[in-house]
Amino acid sequence: MVSAYVRTGHFREAVDCFYQFFLTSGLRPDFYTFAPVLKACKNPLDGMRIHCLVLKLGFEWDVFVTASLVHMYTRFRALGNARKLFDDMPVRDMGSWNAMISGYCQNSNAAEALDVLNEMRSEGVLMDPVTIVSILPICAQLDDILNGMSIHVYSIKRGLEYDLFVSNALINMYAKFGELANAQKVLDNMVVRDVVSWNSIIAAYEQNDDPNRALALFYDMQLTGISPDYLTLVSVTSIVAQLGDSWNGKSVHGFVMRRGWILKDVISGNSVVDMYSKLGDMSSARAVFEALPVKDVVSWNTLITGYTQNGLASEAIEVFDMMQKEIAPNQATWVSILPAYSNIGALRQGMRVHGLLVKSSLYLDIFVGTCLIDMYGKCGKLDDAMSLFYEVPKMTSVPWNAVISCHGIHGHAEKALKLFREMREERVKPDHVTFVSLLSACSHSGLVEAGQWCFNVMREEYGIEPILKHYGCMVDMFGRAGHLEKAYNFIKDMPVKPDASVWGALLGACRIHGNIDLGAFASERLFEVDSENVGYYVLMSNIYANIGKWEGVDKVRTLARDMGLRKTPGWSSIEANNKVDVFYTGNQSHPKCEEIYKELRNLNAKMKSLGHVPDYSFVLQDVEEDEKEHILMSHSERLAIAFGIISTPPKTPIRIFKNLRVCGDCHNATKYISKITEREIIVRDSNRFHHFKDGVCSCRDYW
Repeated sequence: MVSAYVRTGHFREAVDCFYQFFLTSGLRPDFYTFAPVLKACKNPLDGMRIHCLVLKLGFEWDVFVTASLVHMYTRFRALGNARKLFDDMPVRDMGSWNAMISGYCQNSNAAEALDVLNEMRSEGVLMDPVTIVSILPICAQLDDILNGMSIHVYSIKRGLEYDLFVSNALINMYAKFGELANAQKVLDNMVVRDVVSWNSIIAAYEQNDDPNRALALFYDMQLTGISPDYLTLVSVTSIVAQLGDSWNGKSVHGFVMRRGWILKDVISGNSVVDMYSKLGDMSSARAVFEALPVKDVVSWNTLITGYTQNGLASEAIEVFDMMQKEIAPNQATWVSILPAYSNIGALRQGMRVHGLLVKSSLYLDIFVGTCLIDMYGKCGKLDDAMSLFYEVPKMTSVPWNAVISCHGIHGHAEKALKLFREMREERVKPDHVTFVSLLSACSHSGLVEAGQWCFNVMREEYGIEPILKHYGCMVDMFGRAGHLEKAYNFIKDMPVKPDASVWGALLGACRIHGNIDLGAFASERLFEVDSENVGYYVLMSNIYANIGKWEGVDKVRTLARDMGLRKTPGWSSIEANNKVDVFYTGNQSHPKCEEIYKELRNLNAKMKSLGHVPDYSFVLQDVEEDEKEHILMSHSERLAIAFGIISTPPKTPIRIFKNLRVCGDCHNATKYISKITEREIIVRDSNRFHHFKDGVCSCRDYW
């Protein structure tokens, strides 16, 4: 009866039945009784009570009962108790060894698991399929492919490679190492394949950035007559998202709906929400989320992450506020929501989250701590970001990358390079993200030689092959410094085909330095690789407008209009009085609109008295001069600054966040405003931070 309850998942009933048997039947349990009831224990207290009965009844030396106790204690992470029982066993069978090894493996104690395995081998006990299946994931965890391959050789010698569970574990292990050819060989040699085999090989290609092969294997799986399950769906939704295949995304959604999986299993619904989010279709993601009958913490986290990664920070914050009324956030929630606060510069809201994390000590978690560093850095509080950096664990590149990137966007390239040297001294291995941050920092500060040194160190010392982001940073660095020919030659010598980011960097440099011929060439290449990004049409239009070639402006704008493209509207946000206000260029709808424009007219008069002359080259419309002056005064960053002046105490800092690059005239005007108002004005645009104080900008006009 106890065993029947356990087999059908009625664990509470199994424990109750055992106690009823022991207390009322007058019968004595035997060694068969304890294994199922120990498996049914849902808390350590029940397990310890039954352990006491084992001792009272004298079954502690029974190998079968003790192995069950070892397994029970490892489930509750009481590894000390489990190991003491194991060490005291006078005789150990295969089940005992496997219970201890799998217990360590399931609790991520890799070194101890291998110690027990070595002890087992020294006693002449041979591994069976259960041992192999337990130990192979540990090899991946320790990044020890040689040990994994030696176990594969052992399984071949012992004739275990045809065991279904062993083969599936081998596929998973090779996938973790990115050894897809070996994983494929294991699958090809399998006599029998189940849904786990197919899921493992599909996930192997999906997780190693080969979605086309993964999709082909999914079709092969269906041809064999094996039906997909929930885990297949998790891989397929990720494959569709990687391919950017919206049409197949709808097909997958329909497949899930026909099977009723969304109503039965929350994992299926979460996968579809994640797929739509990665495809950029947030309306569909929200619709699926709302239709979920049960929403777990992963459901909420997935939607929040989707909004954040698609640049919809306000919507992410709205969903997070709803979530807090329904379910407790976890570590992943904080990692999802903190970047949303960073994106709109909601410093006070981010600080409130920091307070909650301090109470729970989660701020010391490497991923949460890194997000806090990033949030403070991107909200202009670099000192606070550094204070947190010194508190979190720094054994991996993750926190180093965050703090290097923060210094880079603030224009502190020398400090970023100093941190990189400290990172090397601490023997922390940099990754490709580290070098993207370093190269970007050098680009923003004009440190061309230092940038070239970083590029060479990346390839020669660390063996990291440059990706397109690295090449884009190098082109941007050469271009900003005025080395346009060098930037173009660098592109020609690239071993990979340049993408939009590379040609976009060259086009941006041509705009800064007014090289219309090279700009036109770069724009042609850009439109070949990314004809639907309206930003590149705007860049080329601006180059023509700056030199007064209005026919060129009309031509580019007509081309963009004919393709149905619309310019991204410029906006700036400011956090004041515990509220984030967003201003669009020419905004007339704000409740304090009249006061804002009155303040701007006063500031304009004071700036002119100090010698400020508006730069009409930044007005990209062919209109009269007085209209041009009004257009400049109505730029979103100026509206936000004026609102900040009338809404905050005198001489306090103002923090502005702009979604596009700040215009040159607004940059000059903000220097004057900082001097007139005796305030520090911190502006973060799409490229970097500008700290204006006493009429000077931290970028030294190099941006």
